[in-house]
Amino acid sequence: MLARARWRVHPKYLGISLVASTVSCCHSVLGYLQDAWVEPVTPVLDHDPVFIIGHWRTGTTLLHELLIEDPAHSYPTTYRCMDPNHFLLTERWCKPYVGWMLPEKRPMDGMETGWEKPQEDEFALLMLGAPSPYRTIAFPNESSWDPAELEIDPLPDRLRRRWESLFIRFLSHSQRAMPGRLILKSPTHTWRIPTILRLFPRARFIHVIRDPFEVYPSTVHLWRALSRAHGLQKPRQELLEDRVFDVFCHMHRRLDATRAMVPKGQWAECRYERLVADPLETMRRLYDGLDLGSFAEIEPRLVEVLAKRAGYKPNRFKELGENLGREICARWGGVIDAQGYSRRGFAPEKLS
Repeated sequence: MLARARWRVHPKYLGISLVASTVSCCHSVLGYLQDAWVEPVTPVLDHDPVFIIGHWRTGTTLLHELLIEDPAHSYPTTYRCMDPNHFLLTERWCKPYVGWMLPEKRPMDGMETGWEKPQEDEFALLMLGAPSPYRTIAFPNESSWDPAELEIDPLPDRLRRRWESLFIRFLSHSQRAMPGRLILKSPTHTWRIPTILRLFPRARFIHVIRDPFEVYPSTVHLWRALSRAHGLQKPRQELLEDRVFDVFCHMHRRLDATRAMVPKGQWAECRYERLVADPLETMRRLYDGLDLGSFAEIEPRLVEVLAKRAGYKPNRFKELGENLGREICARWGGVIDAQGYSRRGFAPEKLS
């Protein structure tokens, strides 16, 4: 990543960048050792995964954490996503000694962290060197995301095959470490429906949506927090805000063009507001609609988990100003209307 960014690192972060390069070399060596010592894994999954997709800050993490409570399900943990080269070799003996490396809370929303917590598999792809837009977390001032790295299909054949190979290999290793149907959550997969269906024809998709007026400030806060915590550049605010607007539009254009490819019975939509207001009924509907198994068997466990989460308070942001509200309507108005949300008086409502 450093070479691709032409070593444009802020002087304040030069030491960190050198440490990161050294650690990366260690990961590579451990990866070679795993390949040599651990019995090869057949790159075939027992079940096609369930993909939780949708824009950042729409509730995909909450849904992910509820679905993985089912003992029939498995998921990529934070340790496996951060050390994807060698977790089959090192997880047992290394994980107990590296807890200090994680903050107690996520910088963007205060949710608990932990090496056993579920994580976005996009981070594993990034750590494996696959094409990924997440390199901009470290280099937030680089040019906007490459559409090919989001969609995968437009990549040159060599890079596309490499991405697919790394993805399947990581998922196979993850299922070996934790058997069960994989529940994967990554907003970037929203662009990749054609690729995913080619690899996993029976994959199920859950698309999570949320009021775009809530999504915008939360997403800006997300990327700002990640850049402060993990960036090697000082982010320019105007670039960050424009990227949030542009990526949202690009994602929904891509989704509109590819959603019809998903066979009947393999697609469900989940509204964040309903998930928060009535999580049990929302989960029951998802289990029935996607044939995920017996909801009655996991309902008592979900009741316990939800009771423990009762004290969690999501971020609160200041009210949107008139100019920003109008800009959100101007850029995202079509999605606001299509998803059935209100324009909040910032622009004329959709005509009936």
